[in-house]
Amino acid sequence: MTALEPSDAVVAAETADRADDEGVLGRSYRALSVGIVSVVLLIAFEATAVGTAMPVAARELDGVSLYAFAFSGYFTTSLFGMVLAGQWSDRKGPLGALTTGIGSFAAGLVVAGTAQSMWVFILGRAVQGFGGGLVIVSLYVVVGRAYPERLRPAIMAAFAAGWVVPSIVGPLASGAVTEHLGWRWVFLGIPVLVLLPVALALPQIRRRAGGPVQGGADAGFDRRRIRLAFGISLGAGLLQYAAQDLRWLSLIPGLLGAALLVPAVLGLLPHGTYRAVRGLPSVVLLRGVAAGALVSAESFVPLMLVTQRGLSPTLAGFSLAAGGVTWALGSWVQARPGAQPYRERLMTLGMVLVAGAIAAAPSVLVPAVPVWVVAVAWSFGCFGMGLVIASASVLMLRLSAPEEAGANSAALQISDALSNVVLLAATGAAFSALGGGSMTGAAGSGSHPAAFAAVFLPMAGVALVGAWVTTRLHGPGDRTAS
Repeated sequence: MTALEPSDAVVAAETADRADDEGVLGRSYRALSVGIVSVVLLIAFEATAVGTAMPVAARELDGVSLYAFAFSGYFTTSLFGMVLAGQWSDRKGPLGALTTGIGSFAAGLVVAGTAQSMWVFILGRAVQGFGGGLVIVSLYVVVGRAYPERLRPAIMAAFAAGWVVPSIVGPLASGAVTEHLGWRWVFLGIPVLVLLPVALALPQIRRRAGGPVQGGADAGFDRRRIRLAFGISLGAGLLQYAAQDLRWLSLIPGLLGAALLVPAVLGLLPHGTYRAVRGLPSVVLLRGVAAGALVSAESFVPLMLVTQRGLSPTLAGFSLAAGGVTWALGSWVQARPGAQPYRERLMTLGMVLVAGAIAAAPSVLVPAVPVWVVAVAWSFGCFGMGLVIASASVLMLRLSAPEEAGANSAALQISDALSNVVLLAATGAAFSALGGGSMTGAAGSGSHPAAFAAVFLPMAGVALVGAWVTTRLHGPGDRTAS
């Protein structure tokens, strides 16, 4: 090297300076951003498409009686994957967890797509769930390590935007593939598409976010947390099973599930989460409250429109399609530089919009109310969710020390997923107890209107609790350990 040539340190410093001035699609971040958002896009497409293919798959595999387990199997193993990914990412870096997660997700798709029996199909879904749990947490850690704080709102908005096209196109594409090629290709077509985003993202992740945190120990896994992860997965599975079978005997697995679930949750989430302690615990709690309220209510919207207003399943599904666009719009708004000083106020507004949307939905039980009211209300509610969910992720990373980003990302996802299962179990039980009736029917038949009111009104109340939690997102001890 001559005296006129810059040193490696100078080149690295100049590169860092240029990167600091770039956006998420600037030269320094483009390959990484496109790669990880593409992974989110494919997971989103699978999540939105599978619901269309699942009834056909269950019927052909003679497994309609096991239908619910194809969903709960995915959920319970994803919880375990989330905790494992947090441990793995904090101690070894996110690269190993991400590659294993993508491989497991693809392998599960292949197992499900080639299954000749329902139990093998459920096994494939369980492998998928494990991989999905690994992927989502490790991606959050990648964001925390590879992007400066000023770019994190933008990449979180890009994650939300990755759900827009799948939420609109996914069900239609899945229906066309199922009808013309067979349901198996809904599962078998996606693994091949994973190769390109992986090829783009992995070299950048290795360079920017590989290995343990600088100055941290490359330690082994915390066996206690792994045991708690197993407990939370098994407990959630038992609780879901009990909620699906409203008999006295179901109290046994329900109580056993709760006995496993409660100590595991208390051990895996930040101390004080369910007391809404200021700072990180309230951020984690808000994520669960927001997601659980909307998802639990949204699950019953198509059923309500089909059984009470006589819409076809396709039209009922379209009533929620615009929500994907407005969710992305809300995420984009929270990412604007001018919105940063008002982040908490925007999150409060978001939860109020979510509560209003859920409360407005059952108005269509009155025949004089046009059905498009649901579509409009849900668009506003999903805009609110875009403000809340992306902002919660940004705040979680801001309040986490580098060596805690994995565990806290896992806690955020656990709160989301666990709230879904608990509130879905509660609303499902209330719906059945108040005359929920059949899952299909003509207008005015099937499920009793009061059963739908028992779902939507309590969930609107849960969303209002979330609005209160948004007032407790900052305070003493912002860097709360998980």
